[in-house]
Amino acid sequence: MQPDSPLYRLAFALGATLVLLLLFQLGLRLLSPKQTVKADLEQGNAARALLHGGDVFGIFLIAANIATGSMQEKSWKADLVWVSAFGVAALLLFFVTSRIGVRALLRSRMMAEIEAGNVAAGIAGGAHSLATGIIVARAVAGSDLQTLGLSLVFFALAQVTLHVLVLLFRLLTKYDDAAEIQGGNVAAAISYAGLTVAVAIIVGQAVEGTFTGWGSSLMAYGKALTWGAGLYVVRQLIVQTILLGSFSLRGGTLDTEIARDKNAGMGAIEAMTYLATALMIVRIG
Repeated sequence: MQPDSPLYRLAFALGATLVLLLLFQLGLRLLSPKQTVKADLEQGNAARALLHGGDVFGIFLIAANIATGSMQEKSWKADLVWVSAFGVAALLLFFVTSRIGVRALLRSRMMAEIEAGNVAAGIAGGAHSLATGIIVARAVAGSDLQTLGLSLVFFALAQVTLHVLVLLFRLLTKYDDAAEIQGGNVAAAISYAGLTVAVAIIVGQAVEGTFTGWGSSLMAYGKALTWGAGLYVVRQLIVQTILLGSFSLRGGTLDTEIARDKNAGMGAIEAMTYLATALMIVRIG
């Protein structure tokens, strides 16, 4: 098998996926032996299953990016070393920051709600895990120690950006997202999930690219993030004004449908428009 052939890259991608999934499973067993993916699915805890769904999706994205971004395709031994090094580093970053992020954005009780089977909490937690996976997949890859160091710096920057932007956008709602989700409001959880993943897609697009120096790279990163303002337009002008026929710069009918009426369909429409906007931005940005 030639190092520069599609089969060679596919073999590394599949191998990286399997190894990272096994390591993830091993980590769960060591940290919480009674709450592995298998045990949660067998016990019917839908909330933890949703959380693990985000975990698995994120790991697949990370493995695919590591397998392609860390190979020079000259020597299988060198490729194996760097794919392994970046893969393990990415997995550790993903697991630690995804769990910390859920607690930070949705308050410390969220993991307890997931353990209790709160489906809304599971949706939000799974979405945040997926969002973290998207950013890790875009930020962490390379084939030397200098690139590994740069990857860690830009990953940290992207994580901070994700949290700040999500918090800022959630200020558009007059209801408390964390309180609604902890109370089992699936509509609020779907809305939050769509926003979080959409922001991660935009941030991931901004953080990805060749390092050309601190000044130019940070400037390019900042410019790419300005596209995120499109999410505000989507919520307040497209969903709120065009679909609901009620203009409002903040809150409005959309808040009422989600917080008071717990309208899951409305939450899904909001979430899908966020995601569609993010994918459009990535396409044309």
